[in-house]
Formats: sequence, C-alpha cells, structure tokens
Amino acid sequence: MKKILDKILGGVLVILMAINVMAVLWQVFSRYILQNPSSGTEEIARFLLIWIGLLGAAYASGQQEHLSINILPPKLEPENRIKLMIFINILIVAFCVTVLVIGGGNLVLMNIELGQNSAALHLPISVVYMVIPLSGILIIIYKLNEIFNAKKYLL
Repeated sequence: MKKILDKILGGVLVILMAINVMAVLWQVFSRYILQNPSSGTEEIARFLLIWIGLLGAAYASGQQEHLSINILPPKLEPENRIKLMIFINILIVAFCVTVLVIGGGNLVLMNIELGQNSAALHLPISVVYMVIPLSGILIIIYKLNEIFNAKKYLL
C-alpha cells in the first residue's frame, strides 16, 4: 500500500509543481512582455505553493526524510531503537490528529460556513485549506505503516 501511496502522492506533487511553474512563467511573461499582468496566476501560484508544501511534507514523512535529531537511536540496542521509533511515531500521529486533522478540519468547516472566496479566482478558501487535514491523514497513514512494520524499517 505504501508504494501505491508514494506513486500517487509523488505524481500529484510533480503535476502541482508543473502547474505552478507554468503559472509563474505566464505571470512573468504577461507582466514583462505583454505589459498586462494576469491577476489569477499570482493566486494560483500562492495556493499551489501551500498545497506543494504540505503534501511535500507528508511525502517526506513517508520517505523518513523529515527533519530529525539522530543522537539517541544509534546508541540504543535494536529492540530499544524500535521502541523509541514507535513512541516517536505515536507522538507524531497524536500531533497530526489534533492539529492537522481536527484543527485543520475545523478551519475548513469554518471557511465553508463563512463562504469566503479568493479575490481573483473566486475559489472557495475552504478548498485551499483542505490540504491541511489531507496532509495530516497522509502522515498518519505513513506513520501507522512505520509502527506496524517497525522491525522492517530498522533492521
């Protein structure tokens, strides 16, 4: 399942980056060559950067490439190293559930109720914020996979 999720998430990130590059290139072209800047591309680039950042963090977490301090684990026996990794991943899951899924979900619901739209694209802001609980769910899936396969990851 992890390989499938990696391929899908990696593909989505590549597509979002390509769209973002095209939007920025069009913005530069329309501003400096056509002398008529496009208002929508600036918003597209900003919103895509949010999505790329949060989905990229989920992807990096799944690849175990996230920021960590690796002082204690090398000094531990393999069994204790596995226990430490499981404990750390449980803390990460708890953080993601409370902050990203519950907090981000509440933010999305609040914006749905308010009916707030973006200025140039008239896109519901709740769509932009939807990536917060989505990335939280993806990180939780990756971390639960690491917990259930802890021995495989550390041996």
